[in-house]
Amino acid sequence: MPPLVSGIVLAGGRSTRFGSDKLVAPYAGRPLVHLPIEVLAGICDEVVVVLAPGDDGARLPTGVTVANDPTEGEGPLAGLHAGLMSAVRSESVVVVGGDMPELQPAVLLEMLQVLASPDIEAVALADGDRARPLPCVLRTWPAADMTHTLLHAGRRRLRDVLDALRTAVIDEQTWTALDPERRTLTDVDQPGDMPG
Repeated sequence: MPPLVSGIVLAGGRSTRFGSDKLVAPYAGRPLVHLPIEVLAGICDEVVVVLAPGDDGARLPTGVTVANDPTEGEGPLAGLHAGLMSAVRSESVVVVGGDMPELQPAVLLEMLQVLASPDIEAVALADGDRARPLPCVLRTWPAADMTHTLLHAGRRRLRDVLDALRTAVIDEQTWTALDPERRTLTDVDQPGDMPG
């Protein structure tokens, strides 16, 4: 059996800049959060969606696993930890935002291919002179251990876990050959980011 791969969709944010629950806002006629879920469902063995505390995920498609942030407002690193704890059967995880509707499977599969190197614990995409924290691909157990350590140290940013793990960054020339319009990095922060 090939190793299991889980997808984690981080969807526990408060949509402050958007002004309402952006995850149910229609994007190209579909609820925004459904789009990254469907991409991950096509390349992963399971999909875990991390929601705010108490959210039962009633608006989500069937077949996903719901995890919840432990407390409100703890930040994305706490959401990642909750997702990792729900994906413990998997050797690796693909992590995306619930507001990323244009993810390209070819890019995510390339990231998984890079993670196959035994000395790599995380993979990110170069964007200019930085690595983007999402999407990322992680080895489940090293990432779970590190997020636990970082949270206890008061850290809250996704970038912190990438800085702490042995992270490979795929250069722009390589990943944009698979996604020339850079659609994989599209995210929705405010209503103006929705298609017209």
